[in-house]
Amino acid sequence: MVQRPRPHPGRPVGRPHDRSPVRPHEAPDTVHGLRAGLAVLAHRRDEVLRVAYARDVRHELGDTLRWCASKRLPCQEMSAAELGRIAESAHHEGLCVAVRPRRWLSTTELADVLVRENGTALALDRVRNPYNIGAILRSAAFFGVDAVLLGTPAPHPGLAPTAVRVAEGGAEHVPLARTTDLADTLARLRVRGIRVVGADGLATTGAAGFAFGRPAILVVGNEREGLGERVRAQCDAVVAVRGAGTVESLNVAVAAGVLIAEMTRRS
Repeated sequence: MVQRPRPHPGRPVGRPHDRSPVRPHEAPDTVHGLRAGLAVLAHRRDEVLRVAYARDVRHELGDTLRWCASKRLPCQEMSAAELGRIAESAHHEGLCVAVRPRRWLSTTELADVLVRENGTALALDRVRNPYNIGAILRSAAFFGVDAVLLGTPAPHPGLAPTAVRVAEGGAEHVPLARTTDLADTLARLRVRGIRVVGADGLATTGAAGFAFGRPAILVVGNEREGLGERVRAQCDAVVAVRGAGTVESLNVAVAAGVLIAEMTRRS
């Protein structure tokens, strides 16, 4: 998997819905899934609070077990049923990691990263299915996207545990930002010189060979409704993935993967 270095964010600035520091009262995140958990242990080890694992993944955790012992950090072998209760899912893949809540980039920090790196980002407009979100994050990490912005009206968007698991570690490799007013956030990114490109299956412009430019942010929309009107109004261009079959559209995660590949391809 492609790994890009994380930016070193400064103090968040911007409007209230841009600020997303970790608050002391926030409950820890429980990450389940083998690759997702291993990614947390590799990239946020100092934020890990507890580790629970199944006997059949013990061989994957040699260094982690020694580190937990040295730090006197709770680390316990458990049955599949016990892990299922912790994860609230039967799909725990033998590993559950309790970790402090992730830190989210502010919009200003996101803009700084894209301008500094002449980079690319992805924005999700009300994409709700955690399997889709997880698959999109995995593609974003694979292709080396610099950041992903989650947008939903309310409450403040986060990452469902299922999305983190499906991302197979991608949630730790890509810096994340969030907003409750995506259209407003995109408007302020445009002020910083960041080009906004929307995805729409009915767009007249095809994505293949399209000059996305840099810095740029690609916006994909809700699974059923597509891009919201206010979000679409902030797009400098709208593109479509062209097909040759009888099915009218792609799943949003599949479409996002194709579009990310086009956006990050350098001629």
